Amino acid sequence: MQRKFLTNLGLLLFLNLLIKPFWIFGIDRTVQNTVGVEEFGFYFVIFNFSFLFNILLDLGITNFNNRNIAQHNHLLNKHFSGILVLKLLLGVIYLLITFLVAVLIMGYSSDQLYLLVLLGFNQFLISFILYLRSNISGLLLFKTDSLLSVLDRFLMIFFCGLLLWGGITSVPFRIEWFVYSQTAAYLATAAVALAIVIRKSKFRKLNWHWPFFLMIVKKSMPFALMVLLMTFYNRLDPVMLGGILGKSVGNEQAGIYAHGFRLLDAASMISFLFAVLLIPIFSRMVKQKEPVEQMLKLSYTLIITVAIIVAVISFFYSTEMMTLLYDADIGQSAPVFQLLILGFVAISTIHIFGTLLTANGNLKELNIIAAISLIINVVINLILIPRMLAYGSAVSSLSTQLFAAIAQVIVVQRIFKFRINYRFLVTLFSFTCGVILLTWLSRQITITIPGLPVHLAWLSNFTLSLIISIFLAVILRLLHFRSLISILRRDS
Repeated sequence: MQRKFLTNLGLLLFLNLLIKPFWIFGIDRTVQNTVGVEEFGFYFVIFNFSFLFNILLDLGITNFNNRNIAQHNHLLNKHFSGILVLKLLLGVIYLLITFLVAVLIMGYSSDQLYLLVLLGFNQFLISFILYLRSNISGLLLFKTDSLLSVLDRFLMIFFCGLLLWGGITSVPFRIEWFVYSQTAAYLATAAVALAIVIRKSKFRKLNWHWPFFLMIVKKSMPFALMVLLMTFYNRLDPVMLGGILGKSVGNEQAGIYAHGFRLLDAASMISFLFAVLLIPIFSRMVKQKEPVEQMLKLSYTLIITVAIIVAVISFFYSTEMMTLLYDADIGQSAPVFQLLILGFVAISTIHIFGTLLTANGNLKELNIIAAISLIINVVINLILIPRMLAYGSAVSSLSTQLFAAIAQVIVVQRIFKFRINYRFLVTLFSFTCGVILLTWLSRQITITIPGLPVHLAWLSNFTLSLIISIFLAVILRLLHFRSLISILRRDS
């Protein structure tokens, strides 16, 4: 299993690092700069609002299905046609409820409602794709799933690239075009994924079977509650900024928050990829009563090493990174980004330990942690947003993620009763202190590279800090290449 995890993780990371950085730094950043902070903030508020009722699209079916298919492959043929109908029904319910809340409670304008309909349909497509991929990864077809994981972004880059730089229109780029491009890409990806699953499941016809729907929903409800609570405490910040500060100031602050959040979201995709692979692997290991401690340590060591390096270096070079990426509001964006990126360490921890708890069926514990996290998030936002604006939301986000991560680690230790590895903890602490010291020192020296523009001179120090941090991880054996190569050479 360790060999399967590492080989497929390598492919998944390669494909995502090949495609998604260009999407984030080439397309998404360009769109933010082109339409302006307030206009992108308008989109970002509606985008995050469309996430709040996302659970109605799925009711935990995807997480349940991934775990279930990994443990019982034969159920794909039995369940697929019925769940397909259920997903379509849930899509209609989601769109109706989201639209009604937007009109009756939020009081959204016609422009906001139009954008919400488009983004809501996109949320349905994303949920549908994730469900289809859960069948593919549940069958441990990780290479196929890896290709599907980047197909939508590849198509978005193509569509948005034409609109931004292709010269096919004479009018300025509009935020709606950004959404249209996403819709086209999601539709194409959904069609490809559906064709693959239909072939694997030997699908014949749609089945409307009400007792089956109720059975699936009942089994999925603990997953649904967990996803709902986690979605709220992860996506509520921009919505609360818009609601508390009003339309104009709220959109501006949401745009500033989006500057920092975009990079956190990009970094978090790395740890999310670990979770995508680990859910079926942990599920099968739990089903077969195999020990999971070594797999947990291997996966966590890899991601936490990356997370610490990314978080610390980004914290120290926050102003330079924001200046490189954006054209305005750097003074506000950099401090917000500093807090948000520190949350990457906590998010990486959640993606590993939370995945193990999900695979083991400890949803009650996860839901309690998520509920408390949501309360923490809302309370801190209510207190700090009026006083500190977007920075207050960043404080709330970091506090929430840290609590959830620590709580999940404690629960895993209590349930699995792993031996506490004090040597590993000391090594991790030493590594963190070392990266902080090395990065701080890198800012105190001046390194010049001939031909490098003055405004990019900091990249020399940034790169030096990154390289030395990686060497430190190797010296402390957090990155132990000989062991990784040994695992890869095993036959099983």
